[in-house]
Amino acid sequence: MSKTVAPSALAALVVLALLPGVAAHAQQQPAAGQTIGSNSKLPVPRYVSLKSDRVNLRAGPAKDHRTLWVFQRAGLPVEITAEFATWRRIRDSEGAEGWVLHSLLSGRRTALVTPWDKDKGKEPTPLLARASDSANMKARLEPGVIVSIETCDGTWCHVTIRNLDGYIQQGRLWGVYPDEIIE
Repeated sequence: MSKTVAPSALAALVVLALLPGVAAHAQQQPAAGQTIGSNSKLPVPRYVSLKSDRVNLRAGPAKDHRTLWVFQRAGLPVEITAEFATWRRIRDSEGAEGWVLHSLLSGRRTALVTPWDKDKGKEPTPLLARASDSANMKARLEPGVIVSIETCDGTWCHVTIRNLDGYIQQGRLWGVYPDEIIE
């Protein structure tokens, strides 16, 4: 029997914020098209997640810049596109961009399941028992569900959500690059 997990059930996922994997960013090397951040010495662009359930997205890299948006979803994956001192310019899955303090971001890798299907009434994404289209389905994940990334091999990602773990095709996730390897 499989389960369906909806985005509204994501509040419980905040407890996943301290999972292992944060140190993986410290060892990353820049890929083609990436540079090294002047302050963090980490690749830019790169994916991270929001540490808090209240993160102000600002128009510029200082607290006196106006707030464009307030994120209210800890664990949400975002992409760092630039750095300035203690500020990071980020982009979310819908393309909204702005600046946040680096201390509000976590190196923990998360991803959104098919956020581009949110308003289209598409079928849920299967969470499979192994990295194969023929594997048994463990759950159906609705568009917009946040999963924690354990590993990715460039085609499949091993993910966790609450007490479930399984595999999702990498192309069905926003928060990992195509062909990206995460160990």
